[in-house]
Amino acid sequence: MTLPSTHDVALAAERRSAARLLLAHPLVASDGPHADLFPLIRRHADWLGKRFQQVLGYRLLVDSSYARLFKAGLGAGSGHRLERSTGTPFTPHTYACLALALSVLVTAPEQMLLSQLVADIRAAAADAGIELEETGRVAGKRTLVAALRQLVDWGVLIETEGQVAAIAQEAGGEALITVDRELARVVVAGPLAQAQDGAELVQRAADPGFGGPRTYVRRMLVETPVVHLDELTAAERDWLRTRQRREAQAFSELLGLEMEIRAEGVALVDPEEELTDLHLPGTGTVAQAALLLAERLVERLRPQEPGHPATGGTLVIGVAVPDGLVDEVLAGLIAEYGQRSNWQRGYLEDLPSLREAVLDLLVRMRLMARAGRLRAEGEGLVEGYVEEAPEGRTVTDVHGARPGGGGWVLLAAAARYATHVTVRPATAAGKGKDVQEELPL
Repeated sequence: MTLPSTHDVALAAERRSAARLLLAHPLVASDGPHADLFPLIRRHADWLGKRFQQVLGYRLLVDSSYARLFKAGLGAGSGHRLERSTGTPFTPHTYACLALALSVLVTAPEQMLLSQLVADIRAAAADAGIELEETGRVAGKRTLVAALRQLVDWGVLIETEGQVAAIAQEAGGEALITVDRELARVVVAGPLAQAQDGAELVQRAADPGFGGPRTYVRRMLVETPVVHLDELTAAERDWLRTRQRREAQAFSELLGLEMEIRAEGVALVDPEEELTDLHLPGTGTVAQAALLLAERLVERLRPQEPGHPATGGTLVIGVAVPDGLVDEVLAGLIAEYGQRSNWQRGYLEDLPSLREAVLDLLVRMRLMARAGRLRAEGEGLVEGYVEEAPEGRTVTDVHGARPGGGGWVLLAAAARYATHVTVRPATAAGKGKDVQEELPL
């Protein structure tokens, strides 16, 4: 076997770095936060464009001043949400302000006053029949500022003199802003011309097109923390089962990701811990409480003998969480860890708020979910999508692998965050310390 040359190794490393950057940051400007790596994207633009199209069905546009990877969605409830600087998620109203601002900016002059931009956004809202929260009020001003700050972060707006936050000033501050119309035009990736409303836009964006099951499964693998088998159709499960070893090698070479294969599903793991917008374990009250909650729920609800149908076992992808158990465990965690771990007072005094934030994180990490219809049952599929496996092919039966009905479900991936118990041989010095609990904090 011929070993790769030093040049080949360096070339592969450059391409992998550029691909990883685009996957994590689909809009990269030549003068933005990742300007140091922009030349790599330009240098390997042709190769990157072909690989992203072949592997994920994503289109790559590389210009002299920016690179835009047009990602596709995964369907309702699977988006990567935008957040304010405080960590608060964008509300539907904030997204509306963002969309209206973009509609104005694609034809805006190169420079304009902030007050004129606000007036144009109001006019666009009126034309579209959208009721904007009164921008004269504090909440309305903050919402609009959050949307414009996002555009500043993307490089669509440049604060030439003053800041967009001037909107929120009592006296109504002013600012001069520079507009990058080219970036404004490439922000939206979805098929706007084909969709009648937001719901249809999300559904159409998730359509893998000619790539079918192959493309959708690959997107699921790179865009979500873990893929459970009942989140795939029969055709998708069949493709994954027959290709997973080769796909593991391909993702390792393209993105430096390692594939973990389990009976319940598959996950791509990043050894560098860079390709994620979610971290667990993590810092802060919510992340710590979420980790501890997952560990306690696994301890209480872990099924006795899960297995794989191929070996005569019973596949368990999720177990029902009894009503009230989450509140019970969180209350205990607050009493045990709240004060000594310096958790935020607001959460210590408001259990419902802590519960909402913790469950939101666990859902986005694919460790818990609301019970309901799944993709394996035809949920969220576009019309005409092939969901059945080829005739004569046997696929893993996922029927009943997680409970239906209502309520919360603890998913199989949560088991990796359970308490680890290490048993060490007894020694004279360590007598009485044979068993050690190791919490993944």
